[in-house]
Parts: sequence; structure tokens; C-alpha cells
Amino acid sequence: MKKWVWMLAALLVLSTVLAGCYGGGNQSSSASGSKGGTKGVKQELVLNAINEPPALDPAMATDTTSGWILDHIFEGLYTKDKDGKPVLGTAKDVKVSDDGKTYTFTIRDDAKWSDGSPVTAHDFEYSWKRTINPETGAQFAFYMYYIKGAEDVNKGKGTIDDVGVKATDDHTLVVELNNPLGYFEELLTMWTFYPVKKDLVEQNKNWAGEADGYVSNGPFKMTQWKHDSQVVAEKNENYHDNKNITLEKVTWKVVNDATTYYQMYKTGELDLIQTLPTDVIDQEKDSKEFKNVPYFGTYMYMFNVTKEPFTNAKVRRAFALAINREPLTKNITKAGETPAYAFVPPGVETSKGDFREVGGEYFKEDSEEAKKLLQEGMAEEGWETLPPVTVIYNTSENNKKVSEAVQEMLKKNLGVDVKLANQEWKTYLDTTQQGNFQMARMGWIGTLLDPVVILDYYLGDSPNNRSRWVNEEYDKLMAEAKAAQDPDKHFELLHQAEDILMEELPFFPVYHYTNTYLTSPKVKDVVYPFNRYPNVKWAKMVSE
Repeated sequence: MKKWVWMLAALLVLSTVLAGCYGGGNQSSSASGSKGGTKGVKQELVLNAINEPPALDPAMATDTTSGWILDHIFEGLYTKDKDGKPVLGTAKDVKVSDDGKTYTFTIRDDAKWSDGSPVTAHDFEYSWKRTINPETGAQFAFYMYYIKGAEDVNKGKGTIDDVGVKATDDHTLVVELNNPLGYFEELLTMWTFYPVKKDLVEQNKNWAGEADGYVSNGPFKMTQWKHDSQVVAEKNENYHDNKNITLEKVTWKVVNDATTYYQMYKTGELDLIQTLPTDVIDQEKDSKEFKNVPYFGTYMYMFNVTKEPFTNAKVRRAFALAINREPLTKNITKAGETPAYAFVPPGVETSKGDFREVGGEYFKEDSEEAKKLLQEGMAEEGWETLPPVTVIYNTSENNKKVSEAVQEMLKKNLGVDVKLANQEWKTYLDTTQQGNFQMARMGWIGTLLDPVVILDYYLGDSPNNRSRWVNEEYDKLMAEAKAAQDPDKHFELLHQAEDILMEELPFFPVYHYTNTYLTSPKVKDVVYPFNRYPNVKWAKMVSE
């Protein structure tokens, strides 16, 4: 088990190093007024969130935009260091039982909320049990199913007292797991496990909807939220490690149009942007300000398998085979993405090699086979003509271009006309969650460098599984993989699960992500993780 833990940790470090962790290097900035120093430089950083964050309640956030902000205004028992490794955060000590199933955390004496009151073990117990409680409606509650009793309670069985999370005093939190979990420390860095302040949450149901009265425990505290315009966070003077925080203010603008935010970067209104407009990547890729960072996730189109025509597996496969991925990534997205013929991205090393290389590719583009499958599927359903199809995507320039390319390929390679429709991110999440779609763009980023967190997306009871596809054997294999203590067995079971998923195809993958960034030379010490947006906790503004 220890070997597996260290293997995952080593991979994580390697991943972040290869990605180019630091914007402008890891050198300490001089305090002088010389070039690269911080003296006399206003410590205010302006980023672009692109979308309005749908939820700034750690229990309710399910998207990377919300997570980006939450990662800067909250802190869990563990946090990440500059190399992307999990290290103790709000906890100062942890003891693990010999069987690896019980963790006893000691909360820091100087852990405080942004209002100055102490953060206690009771806050963590309350927060986690609130997330698990089915009445809360937390979609990411399933990440807590590793905890004893959590799954039963979340599914309406047992009582909240049965959950293996208990504060024995203000500074001691005891957590019992169903089985040892090699990546538990990494998991606890996720925002779902952040604490919230009980009296604040219970006094105001909309406590996380506005900046006024908002309380958190991270390096920054939210001081302004102008909806659909910007979120502002300022340095939290009550944060236990505030002496190592240089920035006084971080602003996330909400600018959706890629051309607009690119121009704002060029005029100095934004200090860092991600997801560059595809038509500027060629001209920027040789710039010292440009970064192309691997991102552990998959861009896809999911089907609602309860809506015609995607109730038929052959029709779903026909659509998958009709998309030409390589020209799409080379000519449309242009950011170094890898065409995807499976769900799990490259990057997970196993004893037999990279998980993706071992599993191989599950299909190749084939327009003739696609047409044949389409006709067979229509015959099985008794359709003389294919039911009309609308493809929806969330508003962004990249999604628009990809969807238009997919629309054209389906027409050319399959003879199918589809309509396109777009929605703003928050509305789009609601629409897809309610199942009001036939085919929809989606992306999934692994919170850990393990295939399990990618494949979790299509679990039958996962609230993220908007496809409505359920396969009992798939769910069974996933459960067995999580409980497996031998890493080879763990990965073998995950391969078997992916085999089922890629045979049924409740979605089709398009490409594995990279992230493109431009970072101003005025900004130093930004960290670019493999599975999150940039961490600016240690960033500083310097003289040019």
C-alpha cells in the first residue's frame, strides 16, 4: 500500500514539474526597487474566471470555475504545496491506524475563520456531515463515500450519527474509512472537504450567495461579488500562514468572449488568461508569456440515453465514429490537445506502463461503418427518418467552434443534420442536470491522478452522470477497484470498467485537454497544476 501511495505522489510531482509550475521561475523576488522586485509594486492581481461561478458553497460546487475561487478562499485539513503535493493545512498533525482505516487529525491552534473566530474540529464534522446529508443536495457527496456510513446516509439509509466523522474535542477529528485509501490525503485537498462555519450556514440559507457576511478560512477572503461581472478576494489577515502571502487582492473578472479577454490581457487589464482564442495560439506560442500545460481531463459530447435517437447504442456509436478528431485538434482547437479514443487520459503510470497505453484505443473514425451502424440502429427502432437532434453547449468561443465542426462532420460523414444551441454556464449545468437535452458538450477533469476519478463520472448514481446511463456491472467493477489494495488489481478492474463504458458509449470523447495560458511578466510564482486552474497563493506582482 505504501508503495502505491508513493507512486501516486511521485507521479503528481512529475506532472506538475513537466507542466512548468512557476510563472517566471521559482526564484525569490528581490525586495529592492530593481527589476523583478516587489518594493513599491501594487500587490493586486487580475484574473479572468470566464464564467460566473455557479456556487461558492464548498458543498454545492461541482465546476472548475467555482473550485478555482474556493481553492483560494478556503483551506482543508490538507492543502497543496508549490510542487502540487498534499501537505497538512488546517490540520497540524495526523495519525493513521495500523490498518489504514482510521485517521486522527489535530487542528492547528492558530486556525481561524476570516472573522477571527477559531476553526475547530466540530466545523469539519458539521461541514462533511452537511455535505453527506441528502437534504443538502450536494452533488459531490459521492466523493465522501469512502467514509464509513457516508454512502448509506446519503442514499437515505441509516442516520447521520452513523457516519465515521467525529470531533472528540475542538482540536481532534477522527475519520473512519471503509477501506484504506492510497490517495485519501490528496482527496482531502478537494473543495468538497473544506469546512464551513455552522452558525453562519444555519442562520442564513443564502450565506454563500453574496460577499456580504461571507466567512472562509483560506489565504484570501471574498470581499465583493458583482454577479456576472467580478469576484474580489483580499488577503485574509487571520490566515495562519498570512506572512507568506504577498498579494493584497485577487480579482476574477467574468469575461466570456475569448477575443475580448485576450485584448484585455494585451492592454494590461488582465494579468493572466487561460483558454486562448484559437486564432492567436500560433502567434503567441513562441512568447515567453505563453504556457501550454497538460490537463488531466477529457472533452466530450454526452448523450441522454433516455432521449431518441440516443436510446439506441448503434446510433450512439455511429455519431462517435463520424467525428474526425485529429483535424479538429490541429485546425480548430490548436492547443496541443490529444485526439481521444477512450475516456481516461494519458498520465497515470502503472506497473505495466501508462494506463492509457495499456488500455489502448477503443475505436477509430470510420464514416462508412458509421453510416452502416446508423441504418442498423434506425431499423432496430423502426425509424424511417432519424428523430431531429439538437446539440447544446455552454457559451464560449472554443465550444462554439468545436460544436460547429462536429455539426459539419456529422453532416458530411453521416448525412445527419443537427441543430446547435448554447446557454450560459450556470443555466447549462441546470439544463443538463435535469436531463433536458439529447446531446451536450461536457468536460471532466480528474481531481486526482488516478483513472477512478475520471471513470466515476458515469457511475449509475453519480449526480454528474447526466447521460442517465446505468450499468450494474460497471458500478460493481468500480466499487471493487476502489476497495482493491493491490494496485495492479485496482488498475485491472478499472480497465474492465472502461471496456464496458466504451462498448455502451453513453458519450463520445473528442480530445484530452491541455490548458493554454498567457501570464504577464509582472507576475511571479504562479503554480499551474495538472488538474486545477492556476494557484496564485504565493504569487507576487513585480517591477518589469
